Amino acid sequence: MKIATAQFTCVPADIPANVQQMASLATKAREQEAELLVFPELALTGYELEAVLARRDLWVRADDPRLDAVRESGVATVVNCVAATDGERPAIETFVFGTDGELITTYRKQHLFEHEQDDFVAGRHDGRFEFGGLRFALATCFDNHFPELISRGAAEGCQVHLASSLYGTGGGVEELAAVYPGIAKDFDMHVVVANHVGPAGAWTGCGRSALWAPGGALLMEADADTTMVVTAEVG
Repeated sequence: MKIATAQFTCVPADIPANVQQMASLATKAREQEAELLVFPELALTGYELEAVLARRDLWVRADDPRLDAVRESGVATVVNCVAATDGERPAIETFVFGTDGELITTYRKQHLFEHEQDDFVAGRHDGRFEFGGLRFALATCFDNHFPELISRGAAEGCQVHLASSLYGTGGGVEELAAVYPGIAKDFDMHVVVANHVGPAGAWTGCGRSALWAPGGALLMEADADTTMVVTAEVG
């Protein structure tokens, strides 16, 4: 199976504009014969915490019609966003849509980063799904710094680990370059990370979205500056 990872500069707190970008990237992924595409953390709004916490119209559910262009792209998509919950606080949640737009699974970020802990609901369940004969594990940014979460996926037979993330310039470059090939090496899984590029809230995304083979060999990597899709054979 060919899997793609996408990076782009989000329009702050503008779901329609970001969905338009995401649909365009999904078209590029399909042209590269990818069957599955992973987007960065909070791809629908950008990492704009002040805005998303103040505006409930930026909280989405899986059936939100604003996501139609992504669901109808013909490519399975991994979409991380601010999601409405049954309570007063939202979650940082991933929706996985199949090639026909059906919802395959959801996953809520379990390990919330410092300033996220007071504002979001943490997930309590691991994210798993099967697609195209492969078994996938889901994680969001800071989740990937907790080996116990990743080891559970490996123990449950997951062959591909998918990460929606935000790593900034500076120290984030070194973190990204260490954490994800480390997962591929230590847990013998394919690893896919989608990162922001350009302004992302208080950070500047460092790009370098990439795919690694089991054992840690780099398969494909995006650059540090450009909106783009990169694709590799997995499985």
